[in-house]
Amino acid sequence: MILDFITWNVDPILIHIGDGGIRWYGLCWAIGLYICWAVDAKMYKRENCPAEWADQMFFWMAAGVIIGARLGHCWFYEWHQYGQPWHLFGWEFTYRNPYIENPMRLLKIWEGGLSSHGGGIGLIIAAILLNKYKFSRYPQFGTSWLWILDRLCVGVCFTAMLIRFGNLMNSEIYGGPTDLPWGFIFVRDGQTVPCHPTQIYEILYCFVALLVTWPMYWYTDARRREGLLLGVFFEIVFVTRFCLEFIKNDQEAFEAGHVLNMGQWLSIPFIALGIFLIIRAYMRPLSPVVDKQPKSLEPKYQDVK
Repeated sequence: MILDFITWNVDPILIHIGDGGIRWYGLCWAIGLYICWAVDAKMYKRENCPAEWADQMFFWMAAGVIIGARLGHCWFYEWHQYGQPWHLFGWEFTYRNPYIENPMRLLKIWEGGLSSHGGGIGLIIAAILLNKYKFSRYPQFGTSWLWILDRLCVGVCFTAMLIRFGNLMNSEIYGGPTDLPWGFIFVRDGQTVPCHPTQIYEILYCFVALLVTWPMYWYTDARRREGLLLGVFFEIVFVTRFCLEFIKNDQEAFEAGHVLNMGQWLSIPFIALGIFLIIRAYMRPLSPVVDKQPKSLEPKYQDVK
């Protein structure tokens, strides 16, 4: 029997504790970050990197993605229209950002609001800082921020899949009405007609990214082409994300009536960067392989002259 639609009325709280509890979304974030750490730890071990690198990576990347995702949402999506336009020095301001007026609201992460694009920017910044202040102390490994992200993006595929599953459990960030047999009626969000379960579509394209980047790292020389894995990851994830936005509901009112929504505009720089990284990776020589443990893993510092 083929269903005409699926009624989705799942409780977003897995375990109730008083007025709150453990939410599926938070649990998905925690498991996703752990799997990402485990995947990268396995890669670092393969390449004979210092044992503490995986833990350092986890701390910097977790901070980067959470802070970036929060700031990205608050800046990119939280714009509200003034009742009356505001004028200053001849300029007319139609929208306002409440987080600029009250920065302390940024800390209220439990109220919701995380942006995947902001998380991506946060990861890039964290990788640059991590390499500069930690990994570059071991020049024998020839690391760079791209080296870090090439390995990180494989584990991020798992994290992204779990986060989108958390969105599904929250009955949020879904698409417009559909008559397809797998349409979901998101009862808890007040829907009465089947809608595209775009959370599942996004889980699928993250799974495709995993199927591509995992064997590229483990069974080809892609890991020796700096930026290649990251570029391929960006193309699979953000090209698909750009296309899916056409069937997703607007996340904020200010996006209504626009040809492209905020998610699409934010995807374009990542798509362009991905193309650049792929071309760059094939125009540069292969990086050397550290195939055995160096004689010393002590940091090597350059003399200051």
